[in-house]
Amino acid sequence: MKFDASLHKCAIIVEKTLSPGLAINAASVIGVSLGRRVENLVGPEMQSKDGVVYPGVIYAPLPILLTQEESLTTTLSRALADPDILVMPFSTLAQSCKTYEEYGERIAQARSESIDLAAVGLLGPKKKINKLTGHLPLYRLSANLPGS
Repeated sequence: MKFDASLHKCAIIVEKTLSPGLAINAASVIGVSLGRRVENLVGPEMQSKDGVVYPGVIYAPLPILLTQEESLTTTLSRALADPDILVMPFSTLAQSCKTYEEYGERIAQARSESIDLAAVGLLGPKKKINKLTGHLPLYRLSANLPGS
């Protein structure tokens, strides 16, 4: 898929009971995977006046949204049924593994319906992504964090 910010939208939906650390981990893994898989999603490197090179960033907003697991599973099912939507599920199973090899072994032995989701990344036509995600709130860290 080739990303066009005028036609496409992306979003990451995180399961609301995850701790902030696991939620940030899930969103960042999906973000890296989207950047790797989707052509033209990330722009070229930029350089400041004093020569510091900054990495390319995504061409469009990437909201991190929040939902409960049942809704996340339903959204995953609906998105998977639409060939216009790129779907990136991320499991709590992945978060529990110590190595990529362990993850590969464990995921190969599990059926999808038994895998708990941590988050789902979606990319596709704006209207379709809005229909799936428009009712979901943005993920926000608690105001009780140190330094806030």
